[in-house]
Amino acid sequence: MATRIEDAAVVLRAYPLGEADRILSLLTEDHGLVRAVAKGVRKPTSRFGSRLQPLNQVQVLLYQGRNLATISGVDSLRLFGSQIAGDYVRWSAGHVLAEATERLVSEEMEPARPHYRLLVSGLAALADEQRDPRLVIDAFLLRSLATGGWAPSFADCSQCGADGPHRWIHLASGGAVCELCRPSGAVSISPGTSALLGALLSGDWAVTAAASTTSRRAASGVVAAYLQMHLERDLRSLPIADRAWLSELSVKLTSDEDVVA
Repeated sequence: MATRIEDAAVVLRAYPLGEADRILSLLTEDHGLVRAVAKGVRKPTSRFGSRLQPLNQVQVLLYQGRNLATISGVDSLRLFGSQIAGDYVRWSAGHVLAEATERLVSEEMEPARPHYRLLVSGLAALADEQRDPRLVIDAFLLRSLATGGWAPSFADCSQCGADGPHRWIHLASGGAVCELCRPSGAVSISPGTSALLGALLSGDWAVTAAASTTSRRAASGVVAAYLQMHLERDLRSLPIADRAWLSELSVKLTSDEDVVA
């Protein structure tokens, strides 16, 4: 018999099945990643088609079968996707959060509450429009990697623990490295970029808001490289979000100290 599941969920991805159905990838609060069929959801007469759009947070009732679950009921919690659909920069950023989550939570039907809470918080930050969407992406990616057991260090030396900050970073070693531990291939970053990376990981939004445009772009490059190293391939949605963000970015004056060496 199919197992009945009622849980809060965020729709990560949706793709068509047949003429009227969709297969959804959901991150649920208590059951982790779930793949489910929403029957008839593409019909204009569907009772809950609009609620099951990507990035929306919903309460779902579903029955878990041998391979896929079947959705039989949906109630709205917070429709983040609908809220940010009119802002292409934030909408594309939301899809980075969803794709990264699906990649980092690889086991289906295994609880992933920390990832669920991070995703809801990240989507809420995008919908509230109080923070730069690129900063939201970078903070989310760093914290998601830390939740998965890959927490970098951007202050103390990741090898010997010497007090930082340090001007060198080596991602394969776990982040910042001191002069004595610096391996071949370590790169130099500015104090502004180092401070921003630490603030993104810790959630110090006052520091992130004060960061220069150059530091933000340099930090984004570090985050993308660290993510790629652990996922072993790029997120498809990240270049799209980058282009959207850069297209709206105003030209700002930057100081020499913010330039990555």
